Amino acid sequence: MISSALAQAAAVRAGAVTSGDLIDMTAKKLATRNPQLNAVTWTRFDAAKHEAAALTDTGQPFFGVPLFLKGLGQSLAGAPETGGSRLFKNAKATRTNNFVQALQRLGFIIVGQSNVPEFGFKNITDAALYGPARNPWNLAYSPGGSSGGAAALVAAGISPLAAGSDGGGSIRIPASFSGLIGLKPTRGRVPTGPGAE
Repeated sequence: MISSALAQAAAVRAGAVTSGDLIDMTAKKLATRNPQLNAVTWTRFDAAKHEAAALTDTGQPFFGVPLFLKGLGQSLAGAPETGGSRLFKNAKATRTNNFVQALQRLGFIIVGQSNVPEFGFKNITDAALYGPARNPWNLAYSPGGSSGGAAALVAAGISPLAAGSDGGGSIRIPASFSGLIGLKPTRGRVPTGPGAE
């Protein structure tokens, strides 16, 4: 098992494993754990493998590393853009926002979206659209929110990291609920744009 995202990138670059192999490993772990956790609500493994095969090594720090986006505010063209709300259950993103483009420039391969509370309004992840996410340490508990699905999938070992966002504790709360370290950069350092700061 490759323990970190940087180690995964180094293994891909060294030819010890391919990005497609990492995607397959992630899919296998997800298939085993997600039915209990409900941490991930949407995947794109086939498309991700095509993107991985076409990826050129230009020194990206996370070259070929699979990554789950948060299912709120991290738009990928063609992906669901529900905000965790039944009101927008059929909505699709029409463009990839600046934040996700920045992740792709770093070498990440987007493989899916993590579960969120409706519009990120709660500190637990229990949107009626997707159902509650569960804490891998104890399935009777929540992994927190609003980046609760992201915390659950990292704590369960499905992925070494996942994208989150935090306006009022939405990274910090899930990290504390799930025994993780959550990084909230200074406001404005990671702009999402073009529709939001």
